Amino acid sequence: MPKRVVPEERRRRRRPTKSGRVLSEALIVETALRLLREHGGAGLTARRLGLALDCDPSTLYRYFRGMDELTLALGDALIGRALRGWRPTGRWRTDLRAVGLRIHAAYLSHPQAAVLTANRVSGRANELAADEAVLDVLRSAGFPLPETVRVYHAFIDTTLAFAALDAASLALPGAAQRADEEMWRSTYARLPAATHPRIAEAAPLLATRMVTSAYPTALEMLLDSAEARLASPGKAPDPPDPPSPPRSRPAPPGTP
Repeated sequence: MPKRVVPEERRRRRRPTKSGRVLSEALIVETALRLLREHGGAGLTARRLGLALDCDPSTLYRYFRGMDELTLALGDALIGRALRGWRPTGRWRTDLRAVGLRIHAAYLSHPQAAVLTANRVSGRANELAADEAVLDVLRSAGFPLPETVRVYHAFIDTTLAFAALDAASLALPGAAQRADEEMWRSTYARLPAATHPRIAEAAPLLATRMVTSAYPTALEMLLDSAEARLASPGKAPDPPDPPSPPRSRPAPPGTP
């Protein structure tokens, strides 16, 4: 049976920890982000977090039901950082571009945390605020509701997918990162035109482009597509989207 989470105002310690700090959700999240940055995903445990906070690990469960709930809070904190200071301008492309680039940058500032959280749905305050903001930008621009949801889905998933992909690269050990980047300048650049003509002609450009994130380009392409659809409201409707694969793992055969 999960532990009952005590409201924030009732969880505060009556006295500071050994380091002189008073525990709070925000402090635990900040400390967890630091541990992930310094030690990677394997370094985030209740025991290590308790040591870093100068408290008994069991105290953490007065704030979070478990480490998974803390993981969701980490993702929500990154989204909160991304939204901090953002204000809509009334220009929908400008606003969506800013939100997307801010979320992408916030996740990449903590790549280990991004790898753990980019595919999660927390339902927490910052995540809800981001979703509300994106939907409002699209509806205020004049997108019909079905098109709003379609663009929102593509926008959010593209942003988080690139955040996860780019963060996974940044989370690699330095030697592995350098080896991957060098591959474009070694193996790809040396392929003969006789056997790989298209790679050979593109090799110099590939060596430059493929070591950077494609997210800004993908984002502009997505916005171009959305703008074209907004500008042609009277065109014949598209056929239904093909069935999307489920995100959850399918049940094994024979499962009722």
